[in-house]
Amino acid sequence: MDQPDEPSGELPGILAEEYLQREAGVRALLDDLDRQALEGEHEAVRERIRGLAETDQGVFFTIALSLTGSAQFFGDVEAQLDVTAADRLRDLADSYPALEQPFSIVRREQAHDRQNPVTGLQTTTSYHAEEELPLIRYTVSSGSVDLYEGCESPEEILGVATQFVQSTADSLDAALDEEFSVNTEELSNLIDRREELESELDRLRDQIDELRRRPIGDE
Repeated sequence: MDQPDEPSGELPGILAEEYLQREAGVRALLDDLDRQALEGEHEAVRERIRGLAETDQGVFFTIALSLTGSAQFFGDVEAQLDVTAADRLRDLADSYPALEQPFSIVRREQAHDRQNPVTGLQTTTSYHAEEELPLIRYTVSSGSVDLYEGCESPEEILGVATQFVQSTADSLDAALDEEFSVNTEELSNLIDRREELESELDRLRDQIDELRRRPIGDE
């Protein structure tokens, strides 16, 4: 089920009241999730949060907004209930900082019909002397959950990257064909990414030209 980024109308007060009526039990759940997160059980934590989002969306949404410190949400709760209620929700971020990230990721999953949205890519480089081959080791992560680890040559990495760029262009072609718009934030970020990509391709072009001039085996 899709969720709005911020609840509107009387919904913030309704969500807060639902949470406050069950606060003791919910905080017991959060205590257990916090313990698991601190012990490194990140996948288990995410699965339990997904379960909460499916079975008790109102409580989930209240916790997620509170953990991210949504000023609009707190302001609406103050206006519709009182300052004390809003302060009890604000306390969640102070009490459970380790849970902000997994709740935020599951909120993105719920709102945009995604699974394990990628939030990080860690890379290291090495060199295989016998094969005269540079290597890139990488880990793709979603929050604190590692999704995939691999080790590829530059050509193999660029092959995958090319497919992603082609798919990006295909998705924009489809949007244009249907006369769909792209939100301002996404379009602005897309322009920035394109400029970064062009800069890195210029650097790659210079490196390849230099390697072509260098005799094989020359160190």
